[in-house]
Amino acid sequence: MARAPLLQLSGISLTFGGDPLFSELDLVVHAGDRTALVGRNGSGKSTLMKVMAELVEPDTGSRVLPAGVSVGYLQQEPDMSAFATIGDFAVSGLEPGQEWRVEAAAEGLKLAPETAVSAASGGERRRAALAKLLAEAPELMLLDEPTNHLDIEAIGWLERHLLETSAGFVLISHDRAFLNALTKTTIWIDRSIVRRREEGFVGFEAWRDKIWSDEDAERHKLNRRIKAEARWAVEGISARRKRNQGRVRALQALRAERAAQVKRQGTAGLALDAGTKSGRKTIEAKGITKSYGDKLILKPFDMRVLRGDRIAVVGPNGVGKTTLIGMLTGQVAPDAGSVVLGSNVELAIFDQNRAALNPDLTLWDTLAGDRELGVSGKADQVMVRGVPKHVVGYLKEFLFTDAQARAPVRSLSGGEKARLLLAKIMAKPSNLLVLDEPTNDLDIETLDLLQEVLSDYHGTVLLVSHDRDFIDRIATTTVAMEGGGRAIIFAGGWSDYQMQRGEKGALEPPDNTKKMNVNKGALPARKKVNSALTFTEKHRLERLPEEIGRLEREIEKLAGLLSDADLFSKDPAKFQKATKALTERQAMLTASEEEWLRLEEKAES
Repeated sequence: MARAPLLQLSGISLTFGGDPLFSELDLVVHAGDRTALVGRNGSGKSTLMKVMAELVEPDTGSRVLPAGVSVGYLQQEPDMSAFATIGDFAVSGLEPGQEWRVEAAAEGLKLAPETAVSAASGGERRRAALAKLLAEAPELMLLDEPTNHLDIEAIGWLERHLLETSAGFVLISHDRAFLNALTKTTIWIDRSIVRRREEGFVGFEAWRDKIWSDEDAERHKLNRRIKAEARWAVEGISARRKRNQGRVRALQALRAERAAQVKRQGTAGLALDAGTKSGRKTIEAKGITKSYGDKLILKPFDMRVLRGDRIAVVGPNGVGKTTLIGMLTGQVAPDAGSVVLGSNVELAIFDQNRAALNPDLTLWDTLAGDRELGVSGKADQVMVRGVPKHVVGYLKEFLFTDAQARAPVRSLSGGEKARLLLAKIMAKPSNLLVLDEPTNDLDIETLDLLQEVLSDYHGTVLLVSHDRDFIDRIATTTVAMEGGGRAIIFAGGWSDYQMQRGEKGALEPPDNTKKMNVNKGALPARKKVNSALTFTEKHRLERLPEEIGRLEREIEKLAGLLSDADLFSKDPAKFQKATKALTERQAMLTASEEEWLRLEEKAES
């Protein structure tokens, strides 16, 4: 059965003073579509989405929206000047009695609606715009990087919400896990060509590479034909008085076809030099703690980081991930305990706020004016891992143009600022690399290259990120900061951390849970809560029985494994791992039971 179209673009052409972004573009979005909109930075993804939202007028073509269909667009910089709080903005335009929709979204997105507009950060404004859009529940949602400024928990909530919605949506994101989980169709913009594939992002890269491979093969054939025809045009003159004008025109047409082809944009020239090898023990932290006023950031914490380790620090926004990294690298003093850096440590930092970039400087001066990078006496050269290079040539390796070299940093997009900062820190040798939210604003191709570079890097990496896929690809150890000063070390990346915690993936449906006994009281499998509990507490109380049942089953399984008297002698590593897992799950079960009793008592009172 054919699905009804929600939005139709016909013959869309758009040019911004240079090469066309789109030419004679036709595109239909159907009811229920869950579409990934992908392409390199600067390919026109956001512009196309604004055309869909009727915020950008194309040069030619039409946009058709059936009567009664509502379209919502996630604003990058919403105008809140008419509102006192971000909550007032989020509920504006809703029907009376629908304010609860904003409250529910605010809980999931970790948004404080009472925050004054004048005090709200850019991230809080973005989350308020997202909460407003979700509360309005349009039939078609246009979501441009909705996971920016969200932590992993909020991303998981948004993922579940979008899986459950009946609305169609078009999604721009650099988060592979998010795209893989949600999308069923893919729209790819590549050099002004828009292609549609009736499958989600999961198989996008193989599809893209096949198209590029076929394109390269056709270009090779074309070059061979041009070479053969050109040889005939030159050598054939000696055998004939007249040229075959038809073949000459055909040769000219072949050359014109080749000239009209648009070359693919290259990848940024990312490279790292670990420089002088650090000592085998890079960081030794013993009993470090940290508080800011009444807020406890870190209880006594011990950690040893060895050369070559890739440590990911994960947790909710505001829990203290950047503070922990600062303590481990000696940038922030702990309240108690000690941190000792190993010998010959050379530190490079990629910070999430891009503080190392002066917005008033040009790209040229950002590199050539840096005392550590600039070549003495030569303002047009930069020292790149011990080798002098012309500053424009080095900028081109990171996909900047000649014109951009003299432009101020403030004129760059978020992705371009990220590439410039990478160029700055990768120019000098380092053996301890700190990456604080490196994936924000980078396109997927650059993320792939960054992953490859880190894989070959002989130094040590400390990573803060909310990108689950990137953590899985990079991290060998994960430090989970779970609030209340708790920081727990797990082997592996994000998926390993989830598995070791015994949690199911965010998208996996819960098992049916039988009744269990807690302090001699019968605990229902699942209880619908109607009380004065907050939205989050209600949700938590409904979920706890499933969590308790799962922990009991895992404890039973681990106890059965450890009942084997020969396990320690046969496989001591497996015995130790199972013992540790059993102890952790028993502690988690106790905590979950106590939490259920507390919430149950609060609900009944």
